[in-house]
Amino acid sequence: MSAAATEQTPAAKNQRKLVGRVVSNKMQKTVVVQVERRVKHAAFGKIITRSTKYHAHVASGAFQEGDLVEIAECRPISKTKAWAVTRLVEKSKVV
Repeated sequence: MSAAATEQTPAAKNQRKLVGRVVSNKMQKTVVVQVERRVKHAAFGKIITRSTKYHAHVASGAFQEGDLVEIAECRPISKTKAWAVTRLVEKSKVV
């Protein structure tokens, strides 16, 4: 047996990871995560907030709206879903 066959395959080195808030969990095995980033406006120089929504795969329905989660890029699972939730960063606070 060769050494390469006995080693475990490493995770993708350049896998993108983002942190965002769950804004919808109404689908089965899918959550919508809104990721916000702060950028400098090209003309005015003012710092503004840009947001993007990603559909992320969840095997179990463990995440609720308002939870802060980390998502990682994965193979395309459906037309709009190419991200997967990797971990829960912070549970939402019930008011």
